[in-house]
Amino acid sequence: MNRFLSHATNRIDAKGRVSVPSAFRAALLEAGVRELYCFQDFVFPAISVGGPELLDRFEKQMAAEDPFSDAANQMSLLVHGGGVFVKLDPEGRLMVTDFIRDFTGISTDVTFVGRGDHFQLWEPQAFARAQAEAREGRRQRGPRSQ
Repeated sequence: MNRFLSHATNRIDAKGRVSVPSAFRAALLEAGVRELYCFQDFVFPAISVGGPELLDRFEKQMAAEDPFSDAANQMSLLVHGGGVFVKLDPEGRLMVTDFIRDFTGISTDVTFVGRGDHFQLWEPQAFARAQAEAREGRRQRGPRSQ
């Protein structure tokens, strides 16, 4: 398994930790990820989570820009100013910090959402609404053209 697929909702424990779904932990293990880069998603009220290569990808994009340009500065504000590194504990749990809670509105439960090469942390009802909106948008556009 080399992709993050599906979604699962887990409860935050009394110490503020949540278990990362086993399929997601397996994908992290297979990729050799020991430290997670988390950033505030650019569009959704979600925290995007991946390995250091996710940050590397953004930094390569920024390096291609004039370092004094608006585009590079805006990207740095989002990628560096809105990002942190975290580690899973030995039991595969993630600490749900104020950084996560304040941006997402997560309180008691976390929905983990696979996004292919990374995953996201969502407040469960916000994810349900966003997924329903995406489904409705696809329905309105009709079948894919070939």
